[in-house]
Amino acid sequence: MTVALDAADTAHAADVLVLCGPTAAGKSAIALWTATYLATRTAGPAPVTIISADSRQVYRDFDIGTAKPTSADRARVPHEGIDVADPTDRYSAAAWATAADAWIAQARAAGRIPVVVGGTGLYLRALFDGLFQEPPLDPDRRRRLAAELARLDVPELRRWVATVDPERAHLGRAQLLRAVEIALLSGHRLSDLHRDRAAAPRWRPRYLLVDPGPALAGRIAARIDEMLDHGWPDEVLRLMQTVPADAPAWNATGYDAVRRLVAGSITRAEAREEILIATRQYAKRQRTWFRHQLPADRVTSVDPLAGDWQQQMERWIAADTPAGGRVA
Repeated sequence: MTVALDAADTAHAADVLVLCGPTAAGKSAIALWTATYLATRTAGPAPVTIISADSRQVYRDFDIGTAKPTSADRARVPHEGIDVADPTDRYSAAAWATAADAWIAQARAAGRIPVVVGGTGLYLRALFDGLFQEPPLDPDRRRRLAAELARLDVPELRRWVATVDPERAHLGRAQLLRAVEIALLSGHRLSDLHRDRAAAPRWRPRYLLVDPGPALAGRIAARIDEMLDHGWPDEVLRLMQTVPADAPAWNATGYDAVRRLVAGSITRAEAREEILIATRQYAKRQRTWFRHQLPADRVTSVDPLAGDWQQQMERWIAADTPAGGRVA
């Protein structure tokens, strides 16, 4: 459920371009195309700053399995929101939104166009539906509760959240843990806090929903194969030497299966199938979220496999881009 914003809430908000969609849809490639396209309309270097809205890419050293942009891509276009937290940190949507608010403001102050790119709906909600003040949580109680919750699998966590904060019971493990933590330690539902304590947002999103339709299943499978073929098990083996087994970063889709692959408890074929199923389920949840949570009048859809996708992109960018190439 989204926070309803009236005209007074958004009257003075500045528009921000947002590329969103399910995992493996092609958002990163389209973001880089957007940066190149906008560079042709202005003098000097590419005027875009990409702000990652991906809850998995915030963690340092978890690179291959989270499909982070390459070092070459990051050198070509400035990126924010990547490698901002240690693997042991519990990084929240509110923390990301606070940082993203500053990244957007900094980009605009430097004369650049901020483009938010990612598939984590809760991050987008926290940024564009207004930030809220989280209640203080006792550190000792929080640690003890985290130890207890670590023993629960996702279905059991969903049953807990269905009781304490049912609006969030469909989410992934990290968000389920956060919902239980806030509800039990503060006495407030996180969904209520988002609504009741939200401040008026400074930014108004213009969403581009990137989705290749039925082809997504094949793209997911191909990307998993590429990751497994190009270093994901080696990355996990290195991480296992230094990152505690209960670190939040391990909750990213697929990492648990690759850990068991590296440990020799499952075969590569079994790991691949498990990751494939989990990733397709994640993509399904993302599609459901975008379908029901984004304001229809602010959304344009594009199929990155369509023959005219570049022309569609040009029209979308131009729709609200003032002369000179700058988004207001």
